[in-house]
Amino acid sequence: MRLFRLLKIASVASRFGLDEMVLEHEPSGRLVRLANALQFWRNLSAPRAERLRLALESLGPIFVKFGQVLSTRRDLMPPDIADELARLQDRVPPFDSAQALREIERAYGRPAHEVFAEFDPVPVASASIAQVHFAKLREEDGGHEVAVKILRPNMHDVIEHDLALMDSLALLLEKLWSDGKRLKPREVVAEFAKYLRDELDLMREAANASQLRRNFTDSKLLIVPEVHWDFCTSTVMVMERMKGVPISQIDRLRSEGIDLKKLSEAGVEIFFTQVFRDGFFHADMHPGNIFVAPDGRYIALDFGIVGTLTDSDKNYLAQNFLAFFRRDYKRVAEAHIESGWAPKDTRVDEFEAAIRAVCEPIFDRPLKDISFGKVLLRLFQTSRRFNVEIQPQLVMLQKTLLNIEGLGRQLDPELDLWKTAKPFLERWMSEQIGWRGLLKTFKQEAPYLARTIPQLPRLVHQTLATPRPDLQPQLAALIAAQRQQNRWLAIIALLLALLVGALFA
Repeated sequence: MRLFRLLKIASVASRFGLDEMVLEHEPSGRLVRLANALQFWRNLSAPRAERLRLALESLGPIFVKFGQVLSTRRDLMPPDIADELARLQDRVPPFDSAQALREIERAYGRPAHEVFAEFDPVPVASASIAQVHFAKLREEDGGHEVAVKILRPNMHDVIEHDLALMDSLALLLEKLWSDGKRLKPREVVAEFAKYLRDELDLMREAANASQLRRNFTDSKLLIVPEVHWDFCTSTVMVMERMKGVPISQIDRLRSEGIDLKKLSEAGVEIFFTQVFRDGFFHADMHPGNIFVAPDGRYIALDFGIVGTLTDSDKNYLAQNFLAFFRRDYKRVAEAHIESGWAPKDTRVDEFEAAIRAVCEPIFDRPLKDISFGKVLLRLFQTSRRFNVEIQPQLVMLQKTLLNIEGLGRQLDPELDLWKTAKPFLERWMSEQIGWRGLLKTFKQEAPYLARTIPQLPRLVHQTLATPRPDLQPQLAALIAAQRQQNRWLAIIALLLALLVGALFA
């Protein structure tokens, strides 16, 4: 079967001229062009980026998802290809309703009509990994209206099969393409595989939804559906049914009296709250996954992909964003070097000038005149010039930022992103670095300190009593410094005593 799949991939690649795209700059390029001249059935009149998008769509949903991930890696992709891949959508027909019912029976050990009071066999949404049906729980289970997400049958086998093929193709690219080693295609495939495998476990997605809901309890900005844990398995997820307007239906939102300007500003605040307050954010915020409630709040759906950030990542990003909003490009450059992302010997003034050249043109301009995609591309080019390491943990953040840009353009093209985000970041930084941050840290560390402080005398005694030849030079230097300090303290005390004696004599 793998051989047939490989032959199909080769056929699609040849039909859309992907081999020419890869090898056109290679020494064998003339042979490729000669082979192309003999294949009259190939139509290479369309731009290369469009041909790549069409090829991925022809190969199926897994390759479509891979293209979506590649569209966020503007450090790897040429701008025309990244822009075209960003147009990829999951155009996947639903699987048969009878199969959906069989998957429910397999998950619960009993048919759907025994699990639910009502179950609509016609799906309301279908994507590459799963599809969604509406249902209603039985009265003894609460009688709630719910959405039932069902994993596509045999997805594990299909995905592992296609991932193995992708890895083989990536290995060939590394061996045959001059840019293969620099662009690390196998690492890209491995990164994609990690996120895709996470999506295959609906219990993990349910946990993501539950965490996000807890983070936004009683929020005036965002609603997250409640998970019905008693009905969740690795292949079926049941959650509260949400009713609202898809965020892409702008005219309908206006007709229902939704303030689009306020909605766009709320979207920015939700994004920065997830990233900097929680370090846990919805990383698949395309329009299909966001609805708007009648009261104007956002409704988040589909929690298969989330991003996480450490405290170190959050602090670094906050410093960079805040310095960026203040146009303090020197501080941006210093933060990169201090974090170790840029080499220690980087000249701050040169790095500062390069960052200024990228960022300055976009200030004081509405969102409609800004392309974050192009800004990210130029930042990646600058990063490469100064040997800045690309941070894998920020890939999902880049993807989400591009999603936010697209939503902002739809809702309010005049949105001033900088003025909206700056107050939030300043407040967050004051809470982290000021007295509030100190109090918060002390509260977090109090249990540890209460346990550790009583042990300090014993730990110090053990350390001093245990011979450590490797620490002798440091100890000798500390003792010498302490003796010198003691001498100065004695002299100062003597002078003070003489001064006091002279005053009161």
